[in-house]
Amino acid sequence: MQLEAKSYAIKKPIMVLGTSSGAGKSLTVTAICRILKNSGEEPIPFKGQNMSNNAWVDWEGGEMAYSQALQAFACGINPSSEMNPILLKPQGNSISEVIHLGKSIGTTTAKYYYKDWFIPGWEIIKKSIKSIYKRNPNCRLIIEGAGSPVEMNLIHRDLTNLRIAKYLKANCILVTDIERGGIFAQIIGTLELMKPEEKKLIKGIIINRFRGDLSLFEEGKKWIENKTQIPVIGIIPWLNDSFPPEDSLDLLEKKSRSTNHEIKVGIIKLPSISNFSDFDPLENEESILIEWIVESQNLSKYDFIILPGSKQTIKDQIFLEKSGLSKDIREYSNNKGNIIGICGGLQMLGTTLYDPFFKEGSKSQSEQTIKGIGLLPLKTTFFEKKLTRRINSESVWPCQSKINGFEIHNGQTEFDNNQSSLKINPIFKDLDLGWYKENNRGGTVAGTYIHGIFENDSWRDQYLNLIRKSKNLPILNKKSISYKKKRESIIDNLADEFNKHLNLTSFLS
Repeated sequence: MQLEAKSYAIKKPIMVLGTSSGAGKSLTVTAICRILKNSGEEPIPFKGQNMSNNAWVDWEGGEMAYSQALQAFACGINPSSEMNPILLKPQGNSISEVIHLGKSIGTTTAKYYYKDWFIPGWEIIKKSIKSIYKRNPNCRLIIEGAGSPVEMNLIHRDLTNLRIAKYLKANCILVTDIERGGIFAQIIGTLELMKPEEKKLIKGIIINRFRGDLSLFEEGKKWIENKTQIPVIGIIPWLNDSFPPEDSLDLLEKKSRSTNHEIKVGIIKLPSISNFSDFDPLENEESILIEWIVESQNLSKYDFIILPGSKQTIKDQIFLEKSGLSKDIREYSNNKGNIIGICGGLQMLGTTLYDPFFKEGSKSQSEQTIKGIGLLPLKTTFFEKKLTRRINSESVWPCQSKINGFEIHNGQTEFDNNQSSLKINPIFKDLDLGWYKENNRGGTVAGTYIHGIFENDSWRDQYLNLIRKSKNLPILNKKSISYKKKRESIIDNLADEFNKHLNLTSFLS
């Protein structure tokens, strides 16, 4: 397809490309968005195509990657699926769900994605760009690339890197991660694989995650600039603030920062974990230490256990059974343990999972109906279409408070009449959003469909006070700092650090 180097923009777009996945593109875009917002500009984030199971639901009910939602917060605007018009949600075995402008439109294998979805995908990207500029003619797009822009076997079908850069004639920044080593080869190799007209778009280079004395890299900086004739516009030091990883594989490397914790939380690392940003508010509680659980073990050292969301609930429940973790969780509950499941985690805490359309990872008829962990008298049936919507409700347990969040799930959950001896109570005034029960020996089992539940400060405080009471710790009566204010502070700190070490002047013409 011949590209038209069309530009809708009054203000030149800025695009952040990387020498590899994980180079720091997402946080660089987040920082630039806040820097420009603080300078009085109207930045809007954009990523043509993202692959992630860490999703967000916008105010129209559309799915988008959480990283673009976070970037929208940095801009001081509401997230919209137009900011991430294509979202691919991996399901395993090289199969992904395809989401266009917030709506699920099918599944595909990696082999056939570029063949079948390239042309409609490019049209959706152009449509989103046009719509954003129509509503915000004075904005400046801050665009994030994906992976490397020079994957030579895929570059002719790459929807989200140089194709967008050329289409919008964007000023591009190339980010490289010095922590990984080999940055000189990364930079030179990336540039050498670009066509001359593509290389001309690269207006600056950022060295990310630098440790130690910046003056020791002065010779390296000069060498890069002399070799490439492109200025190094920033050397960003290693930053310690906690941000959600883009890829669930990074979770094992994400260490809790608490050094003086009173509560230890274990989160089950499901093979198909989704929406792990649900736990960011807990990461930012100084009294909490979080550990990720990847194999069968005695869970008694944890003050509460979380079963997170899952992209493949049947598949992940089979993993829990085969690994022994289902048994561990039941034993933990019987020993006064506290458990909370979110979305797929709620479904797995029930008695039965039924997948008639093979939507949740069942591979054969024998796996279409399986047993859950069995701690809540609930059964779930998965249908062909999923539900995505924003939630405004009110909780009745562990306290009465306003609740905001979102649903993003397949499956309808209802009471299992065969388990009438197990009594459960609703968590919310909307009776289908979550349930809990108190164990006879102590401890609670709870489950909710609401993603972002821990962002609700009063609810989070009261749930943590239940745990503190069970440990004979003093109840925290002082109202905690709002998590959303903490998130704003983290973004501000990120932007301040980038601003100290980054020269964006030449990009703002």
